[in-house]
Amino acid sequence: MSADKTRLIVIFGGRSAEHDVSCVTARHVLAAADSSKYLVEPVGITREGAWVRADDAIAELESGANELPDALKPVGSDFELLPAVRESVNEGEQIVVLPLLHGPLGEDGTMQGLLELADVPYVGCGVLGSALTMDKIKAKESATYHGIAQAEWRGFHVTDIDDATPAQLIDELGDTLFVKPANMGSSIGVSRTTNADELAEALALAGTYDEWIVVEEGIDGREIELAVLGNRELEVSVPGEILPTDDFYSYADKYHDGTAGLSIPAELPADASAEVQDLARKAFRAFRCEGMARADFFYEDPATGGRGWLLNELNTIPGFTPISMYPKLWEASGLSYGALIDRLVELALERHGRRRRRTDY
Repeated sequence: MSADKTRLIVIFGGRSAEHDVSCVTARHVLAAADSSKYLVEPVGITREGAWVRADDAIAELESGANELPDALKPVGSDFELLPAVRESVNEGEQIVVLPLLHGPLGEDGTMQGLLELADVPYVGCGVLGSALTMDKIKAKESATYHGIAQAEWRGFHVTDIDDATPAQLIDELGDTLFVKPANMGSSIGVSRTTNADELAEALALAGTYDEWIVVEEGIDGREIELAVLGNRELEVSVPGEILPTDDFYSYADKYHDGTAGLSIPAELPADASAEVQDLARKAFRAFRCEGMARADFFYEDPATGGRGWLLNELNTIPGFTPISMYPKLWEASGLSYGALIDRLVELALERHGRRRRRTDY
C-alpha cells in the first residue's frame, strides 16, 4: 500500500434494523472519497454479525465509482479488525476507520468502544456521546438538565405498560402522540397515533425494537435540521427544513419513496436561524458529541403563540445517501461531499492524536 495515502476502512451493514440504510450510505461514501488521498477498504458486517472484507465492492471500486451498485453487500473474505490495524501501523501507514453503522451495535457506543480499544482513529462521536444520543430517554433527560426546550414526553420500560397506559398518556400528553423505540433511528418502529387503540398497537410495535419506549406529544411545527462539524471548534451549517409527504418523516419518506421535500436553506428570519445554530452547538456540547452530528428541531412560531425552538434529537451517524440532509446541508453551506469526507478524517486524526498525548505516560 502507498505510504502517502490514508487507509480508510469504511465499516457498513451491521446487525441493526438499519442495516439496509447503512449499505446505501456506504456506497455513496466510497464513490465520493478521493482516490488520490485514500486507499478505501470497505468492510461489511452481516446481519448475523460476521465481519467480511467486501471483495466485490473493492473490485467494483477499482473499476471506477460508476461501477458500484446502489447499495454495497457485506459479502467477501473474513476480516479481523485488530490484525488489520496492526498491519497498517507496522507498515507505517496512516489509518482511519469510518463507521457507517446506523442504530444499535454501531451508533450507540459499542463500535466506538471497540475502536478505542484498537487504538485507531475513527470518524464521529466517542463512546459517551454516541451512547447518550442513541438512547432517547437519556438524551431527553440530559437536554432537560441543560435547559434545552423540547416536546413533552414520557419514557418507560415495556414491563411498565398495562391496559391503563394508553388512556393515561393521552390524558397527560394529548390525543396526537408519537411512539418511538428509545434506541433506534431512521424512523424505524415509530408510529403516530390519535386514539387509545392506535396507541396500544404502537407501544407493542416499539417494544419489538427496544425494551425502552418514548412517547412524545404531537408537535404542530416545522421540522428544521442542522449539520454540526468539529471537535473543539464547531461549525454549524445553514438550517434546512423537512417537508414530509407522509403523516410524519417516515422511513419510507426518507429512503424508499424519496418524496419528502427539502428546503435548504430553510426560510427563516435571520435571528431565528442564528438562535437555532447556537442551540445546535449547545446540544452538541451537552451530549459530548465530537466529529459530526445532525441536530433536529421543531419550530413553533412564537408570533402565533408557539414555544419557539424545541429539540427533537441528535443523530451521530447521519445518513449520507443522495437525499440525506447532512451532506446536503454542508453542500448548501459551501462544503462539497468530498471535502466533507476530508474534514471528517482530519477531525478523527486530530482527536486521536490529542487523546494519545494524554494517555502516553
